[in-house]
Amino acid sequence: MIKYHPSTDLLDAFAAGKLPTSMAIALSAHVELCQECQAYVAAAEASLAQTVFDEEETAATDWDYAAEDEMLAAIFEDTAANDGAVDAQAPVRSTQISVSDKTYTLPRALQRFSDSNWSSFGKVQRARLNLDEGATRASFLHIDEGGSVPAHTHKGYELTLLLDGTFEDESGEYVPGDFILLDSRHHHTPFTQQGCLCYTVANAPLYFTKGVSKLLNTVGHAIY
Repeated sequence: MIKYHPSTDLLDAFAAGKLPTSMAIALSAHVELCQECQAYVAAAEASLAQTVFDEEETAATDWDYAAEDEMLAAIFEDTAANDGAVDAQAPVRSTQISVSDKTYTLPRALQRFSDSNWSSFGKVQRARLNLDEGATRASFLHIDEGGSVPAHTHKGYELTLLLDGTFEDESGEYVPGDFILLDSRHHHTPFTQQGCLCYTVANAPLYFTKGVSKLLNTVGHAIY
């Protein structure tokens, strides 16, 4: 059962279409997996729609109905003319992604990134998503069976949405759909027994805190 959810502030911002792409993707994927948050977002969207409807109804007395009829007629004419047209350039989306000899089914919001290129760091594989959001980086993160990420904290925030498998850290075990948002107040050492696939968003490098892995802090900007 999903235990970790976005805050209501994040869900409200998602329903209103106010989140950056990387975070909106995370919310969309979580909502697809979580019935509780689906219901919340549906109610928030209905409330927003009602507000817009009420505002439009107030302004209806100034509406040019003749112009509306002409506009609708033009729309239907264009639709009829383009019936059966096929966009030859439309990309074919895969519902699955393959990494490390495993295949996973992706939520709809992530299917357009199914052909991402992977880089490997031992038992950890990462595929960057090209969202062009400056310092904020979104990625697929895959950890093989028995793999872990060295002990670290965060210079900014790190969002992890678990898509498949399980992993655990000092706070407990996580299951598919869990939405884990951490910052500099948190220190952890993620470990997975069976392997896992995650979607991650971070706006600053990790800061490794123990052993030899601390040497990675000198190149942290290149690997987060």
